[in-house]
Amino acid sequence: MTVQQRATLEDVARLAGVSSKTVSRVFASRELVAPDTVERVLAAAKRLRFRPNSLARGLRRGGGTNTIGFIMGELGNPFYYKVAAGIEKELAAHGHALVVATTDDTPEGEERVADALLAQRIGALLLIPVAEDQSYLEGERQLGTPVIAIDRPARNLVADSIVLENHRGVFEATTRLLERGHRRIGYVCNPASVYSQSERLRGYRDALAVYGIHDSSPWERLEDDLSIPPERVVGELLARESAPTAVITGNNRMTIGALRVLRDQDPGARIALIGFDDFDTADVIGVSVISYDPYELGRQAALAAIDRIGDPSGFTRQLQLPTWIIERGSGERPLPAPSP
Repeated sequence: MTVQQRATLEDVARLAGVSSKTVSRVFASRELVAPDTVERVLAAAKRLRFRPNSLARGLRRGGGTNTIGFIMGELGNPFYYKVAAGIEKELAAHGHALVVATTDDTPEGEERVADALLAQRIGALLLIPVAEDQSYLEGERQLGTPVIAIDRPARNLVADSIVLENHRGVFEATTRLLERGHRRIGYVCNPASVYSQSERLRGYRDALAVYGIHDSSPWERLEDDLSIPPERVVGELLARESAPTAVITGNNRMTIGALRVLRDQDPGARIALIGFDDFDTADVIGVSVISYDPYELGRQAALAAIDRIGDPSGFTRQLQLPTWIIERGSGERPLPAPSP
């Protein structure tokens, strides 16, 4: 990957036809500068992809430049803070500090917090992509800021990525349910526009196809669990005629929603359930899950960032981390016997 020279304040001044002091004043106290001059300076800065260094004063006092930024989703999801813990631990071992920003799982939030972090001249940016396009980061990447995508690859951006074996995990879970006699297997998760969900859905469909089931649309529910309560999504699926005898949920929020629905169902129904993502108390209540190590996901992302800081010109890499099934009872329920 080619790294360009980062534009300086003096470069902006030359392009805008003003002094360096004027450029500095625009970014520090623009209300003291004539509007037309502000406009020229900002246009020149945008053209040169110049970012004012808000850490410059601290650097002059001897501060470091070893801060790494991490952009994640909403704080309530255990997956995110476990990934952050893995990142922080590995960065600390290499003398780097971590700053975390959240997007609330919205595309607008992603670009907003990315811009705020990059304005701090961070040493690298790690993110769990939410937006459908990360090309807005390409200019910064060309200027030498490593970008590492976690859990799903970045789109329209040259970046290393650390992802899970999503396809394999759901393929194996679906196969186990099929081996126990289930044929109407539901799949409930977010829309497949996100890479991780697309791969999980593909694993589900591929496993069914091996058993000659090529149309799973009656048992699929792909809904945004932040817009529609998971309980409603699962409940509507199980209430339909020819309801599934087993369900796979594509993330921990959907799994918890499914558990609430199944709690209120006839105990004799005995719906089998396997969820993607382990969670606290899943072992206590006996939920079978497709598991992985989110801490290791973060640790490997931190290592990728450190490697890329040392060698920004190497080929991009994608690392896949393994998933495995933990059987705790809910996913091992066989096909119920037909009613007499």
